[in-house]
Amino acid sequence: MSETTSAATTLPDRAVIRLSGEDVRGFLQGLVTNDVAGALPVWAGLLTPQGKALFDFIVWSDGDDLLIDCEAAQAEALVRRLSIFRLRRPITIARDPALAVHWSLTQGTTPDPRSAALGNRWIAAPDGGATGWHAHRLSAGVAEGADELGQDKTLWLEANARELNGVSFTKGCYIGQENTARMHHRSKVNRQLAVIAADAEPEGARAWYPDLGMAVVHRRIAEP
Repeated sequence: MSETTSAATTLPDRAVIRLSGEDVRGFLQGLVTNDVAGALPVWAGLLTPQGKALFDFIVWSDGDDLLIDCEAAQAEALVRRLSIFRLRRPITIARDPALAVHWSLTQGTTPDPRSAALGNRWIAAPDGGATGWHAHRLSAGVAEGADELGQDKTLWLEANARELNGVSFTKGCYIGQENTARMHHRSKVNRQLAVIAADAEPEGARAWYPDLGMAVVHRRIAEP
């Protein structure tokens, strides 16, 4: 899980949620878009029954526990949402303040599961804040988080889930699976999230970063 580092690499806008207890892999497997029963880490989403993104995150293993690398601003909401499905299972779901998400282009050995172009990522005790992650991610064309994906606004396949290894079509049922699988097999993905150059805020932009000159938009695939 952890890797030796020589420079500040913590992503302060990310948090770690720990799932521990009875068969946590089986519990999460029936909820999220990717296969968490096999090799980890993987990028996954928790969707609405209609297949729209509510939360996106990266799932890691830590012995018998699972760790969820998620947007810090949405961590407590994600804990509450997952806890709804726990019912009476002896599973603990809570933030782990002793751990943080780390990123580096030059350190570490675990590529981001979405794309190796994003650099390396790992979970360890926090250190100083990393610099350059936000600009690098956007320059690689990768959107993430509630603001960019839009909670209950964007179908998971429109969030580039196939292109970024965020969905399994062989793992079995999960929330939103029926519509997601139908779109895939019928090639019905007509829109997608894209990161574009933008000196002014584009009409209908999901997010605009004037300091970086970039914006995240939801557009028809045929658009330039």
